[in-house]
Amino acid sequence: MKHDHIHKRKDGLASLRDTSPYNKKLTDYAKEHAALCLDASSIDPALYDSFGVKRGLRDLDGQGVLAGLTTISSIKAFDERDGKRIPCHGELRYRGYDIIKLVEGAAQEGRFGFEETAYLLLFGFLPSPGELAHFKSILAVSSSLPKNFTRDVIMKAPSSDMMNSLSRSVLTLASYDKSLTDPSVENVLRQCIFLISVLPRLAVYGYHAYNHYERGESLYIHNPLRGLSASQNILRMLRPDMTFTDLEARVLDLSLMLHMEHGGGNNSTFTTHIVSSAGSDTYSVMAAALSSLKGPRHGGANIKVVEMMDDIKHHVRDVSDDERLERYLTKLLRGEAFDRKGLIYGMGHAVYSLSDPRARVFKHFVELLAEEKGFSEDFALYSAVERLAPEIIASERRIYKGVSPNVDFYSGFVYNMLGIPLELYTPIFAMARIVGWSAHRLEEIINAGKIIRPNYMSVTDERDYTPIDKRGRGRPRAVIFKREE
Repeated sequence: MKHDHIHKRKDGLASLRDTSPYNKKLTDYAKEHAALCLDASSIDPALYDSFGVKRGLRDLDGQGVLAGLTTISSIKAFDERDGKRIPCHGELRYRGYDIIKLVEGAAQEGRFGFEETAYLLLFGFLPSPGELAHFKSILAVSSSLPKNFTRDVIMKAPSSDMMNSLSRSVLTLASYDKSLTDPSVENVLRQCIFLISVLPRLAVYGYHAYNHYERGESLYIHNPLRGLSASQNILRMLRPDMTFTDLEARVLDLSLMLHMEHGGGNNSTFTTHIVSSAGSDTYSVMAAALSSLKGPRHGGANIKVVEMMDDIKHHVRDVSDDERLERYLTKLLRGEAFDRKGLIYGMGHAVYSLSDPRARVFKHFVELLAEEKGFSEDFALYSAVERLAPEIIASERRIYKGVSPNVDFYSGFVYNMLGIPLELYTPIFAMARIVGWSAHRLEEIINAGKIIRPNYMSVTDERDYTPIDKRGRGRPRAVIFKREE
């Protein structure tokens, strides 16, 4: 299926803004001066190694710099043997519980797992039936938006960038909170539960507003229904007829569980810690986390996987032919095809080595959904890429640990089968991950110590001040510091 997720405005507003005299002057100025920024801010990559800087705050093998402690989740990618780190199949635990066991438990016992897992992450233990029922009722009563909020905020200035729309809505909700800056645990918990409850509504309504006002499609706003799970309500609010199968809702529920939390060091969760450590309010913290997640290096990976698979189907005559597929995957890796970035999207992870446990447990349910929805041939293609890509990557690149599919390899495929538009892929990630952000925000304020403030070393020499009448164009840049051997 070919996806066209970039749509131009029909009212001509975008082109009007681009050609306005003010913006033309600004655009021209930026073009003329961009080279100065590049000259002033470029740093010799060798200096990072010279000063022992761990770029991305992690080693080449994916081991992150220790920046904090947490009880919320743990990730295992290596075994320790005789003082050496040996790659192993990945493990992800929420509050000590293996994520695979949590998923299998909910599936075998016929329950939707999102609410139960959210309770676990927030409060530290699995709920009893009574505790879970009470928590679900609290989520339900907390999902209402302020009066006219949908009309006055979500429907105004709709955008194809759903993450920006989400951030705007979250920040606007802050103006309705009379206890906005109260940092007590009970108040922050209240705010977090509220945002967990309303985020699906904000995202889906934001999409419908964009789809109507920008693309001319019909507008429909469905309220969530009490008694339904989060995944059921997402599908209910999204679809015109509000219908869905049990398997569709359960696979989406599983995806939410798997994306809910992934340690304190991932970019958006670390952002949550950083902004929380500054003493900011919950709405600002969540908006910052959303801004982090929208980055294509973080939350947008599954979109690239779907687009890459579309490209493969377009260019490989017979995707069931391993030789043809291998040749094209090699072209992808060499930057000769698709977006020419030299990546096979969905393969490999910053932390995991031999395998991502989320992808392992997800694959079986993805196959079931593919059979129900008539996507078995597409599933076969995904399986073939999963099988062939690691060997191709190993032959073309120097790798420091194993390469395997990550959870994003399959999540975009699931959303495609569910008919979820590309614009909502990352917001659905956010609907899940906001639970993890909430748990980490609470952990940060409970254990509040110092504001997070790492060090950056200056590598520019000192310069003498030059009077304004002595300056001219084409000034040389500052001399970059050279470390003496």
